[in-house]
Amino acid sequence: MNDWIGVVSRSHVPRGVAGGFVQMNHGKQAPLKRMKAGDGLVYDSPRESYPDGAPLQAFSAPGFIRSGEVYPHDMTPDGVPGFVPWRIDVDDQAVQCAPIKPLLAQLEFITDKTHWGAVFRFGQVKISEADFQRIAAAMGFGQVPKQPPPGQAALF
Repeated sequence: MNDWIGVVSRSHVPRGVAGGFVQMNHGKQAPLKRMKAGDGLVYDSPRESYPDGAPLQAFSAPGFIRSGEVYPHDMTPDGVPGFVPWRIDVDDQAVQCAPIKPLLAQLEFITDKTHWGAVFRFGQVKISEADFQRIAAAMGFGQVPKQPPPGQAALF
C-alpha cells in the first residue's frame, strides 16, 4: 500500500468527494495509474479555484483508492464538450481543510522547508504512512485505519 497527495483546487474537491472519484493533472491518466486499491490519498489544494482563485495552501480531504481501475469520463453532459479526463474511484471523507504551513516541520516528504511548494509542482506526491497519518490528524480525523475491510469504505 502507498499513500499519495494529489494537487486539486479546493472548488473541485467537493465534486469528487460527492461523486466518489478523483481526477488530477488536468485529467491525465498517468498519475492515476500509479495508484492501487487501498492506497491512501490526501488532496492538496493550493488555491480555492483553478487557475486564479485565492491562495489556500491546505490539505482538503483524505480518502482511499477503491478499485484501482482508471477510466475515462466524458464531460460533455457536464457542460464541457470534448473534454474526456481520466478518473479513479475514491472513498473520500468530508472536506475538512488543514493549512499546510503549520505542518511543514513535521512532514518528511517536504525536505526543503523554505521552498516547500516545489514538491507539489508535478501534481502528485508519494508520501509515507506517517505523513498521511499526520495530515489526517491535522484535519481532525485522528488515527486513520490503513486498510479498510473489503467492500467497505474507510471510516475516519
